Amino acid sequence: MGYPERILVTKIGFDGHDRGSRVVAAYLRDAGMEVIYTPPWQEIAAVVKLAMQEDVDVVGVSSLATDHLILPDLVRALRESGLSHVRVIVGGIIPQNEQPDLVSAGVSAIFNPGATSEEIVGRVRALAKEARAERNEAEAV
Repeated sequence: MGYPERILVTKIGFDGHDRGSRVVAAYLRDAGMEVIYTPPWQEIAAVVKLAMQEDVDVVGVSSLATDHLILPDLVRALRESGLSHVRVIVGGIIPQNEQPDLVSAGVSAIFNPGATSEEIVGRVRALAKEARAERNEAEAV
């Protein structure tokens, strides 16, 4: 791809439990990706601004306490800011019955507890590649 994948790992909403996001950030970093890590309690506007400033390929959100329910708002805000190529992923406690709505809203991957580091790294790498191809195609037009 020319340069390492750029991933923003964050917590949005009121959930301050960040152990899982720290572990995932380490997986991605150890796999050679550039990881931008935020502290918990980020607002959607701040995440979008940072995604734009850091030119990320993927925004990864960790959710333990229903913060995944505001992911459709994050996806919409990214699209409205011209970042429709950025892939959004989520990991954590996501009830099975809520997952289809997240996918319909534009979430590219959902990682439940028990996902392996290999699964996460492989899927994020593939999504970053997709994001870059989409951005490059849009820029060529």
